[in-house]
Amino acid sequence: MARLRLAVPKGRIGEQFVRLWRRAGFVWHDDDSRKLIVAQHAWDGEVILAKPSDVATYVEYGAADIGVVGKDMLLEWPRRVHELLDLRIGACRMCVIGLPTETRPRVLQDMPRVATKYPAIAAAHFRSQGLQVDIVPLHGSIELAPLVGLADRIVDLVETGATARDNGLVVYETLMPITSRFICNRASFRLKNETISHLCDRLSGAVQSLNTEDEGNE
Repeated sequence: MARLRLAVPKGRIGEQFVRLWRRAGFVWHDDDSRKLIVAQHAWDGEVILAKPSDVATYVEYGAADIGVVGKDMLLEWPRRVHELLDLRIGACRMCVIGLPTETRPRVLQDMPRVATKYPAIAAAHFRSQGLQVDIVPLHGSIELAPLVGLADRIVDLVETGATARDNGLVVYETLMPITSRFICNRASFRLKNETISHLCDRLSGAVQSLNTEDEGNE
């Protein structure tokens, strides 16, 4: 295998990817220290542990050859990378959410405010419906916005819906499903194609086997 540098998001998605990586038959070396770059001698590579929103940037600019990133990140901040594989981990939905106090969403009225971490995705969605809204960018607990009167609606990721329900909110609309994707630097894809294609084939097999296993448990 050609030497590779892999960017992986910290947290839950990174942990899910490690399980998938091992299921594909590859060795993963964990480091108990606080190192942000961890050597992987079994496959002559390195792992960068990055903030989820930064992974695609590292890959685009060649600081990493390959990476794992949520589809939401790629839609909100388009990058010049190759999207190679839907890993089907980190599954959730991008939704329009609000208080259940109206018979119809207030987005149908004049210039409602919509708070979100994803202003580009939200603006494109409402524009496609012919609706004009005032987008309010936020970075923290988006569910707070309708509770304090900052926004009429929010656009955010929903996994189980528990946070929305616990705060008295309801999902009005699902924009799209979101999962994590395996991406690649464009130059690396040309120069290290054999190695990267091999990784994709093995990961694809692991994804398919997990899906088959999940279907069998239903």
